[in-house]
Amino acid sequence: MANDQNNQRKLEFELPAEVAQGHYANLAIIAHSPSEFILDFASMLPGMQKAKVKSRIVLTPEHAKRLLISLQENINHYEQNHGPINIKGGKAPFMGGGFA
Repeated sequence: MANDQNNQRKLEFELPAEVAQGHYANLAIIAHSPSEFILDFASMLPGMQKAKVKSRIVLTPEHAKRLLISLQENINHYEQNHGPINIKGGKAPFMGGGFA
């Protein structure tokens, strides 16, 4: 097992300036097919009827589940350090479950 750990390569990331700033999203639309999950992140301004998609991420089902697990672990860590995250107004503005 020690050899496996020693043989693991260090993963490096490049973050281009145009990506580093990120996009604000207050709405996500999630769809899936048998082979992929599609996550559209959008922003919707108050009083507007149209949300603008800022980013689309396409994942394999395995990677979607890994994202779910990682996000849950990060939320748990956040809440341990900062307290519970309260969702106001009932259901969060995320839509999903449809087929692409």
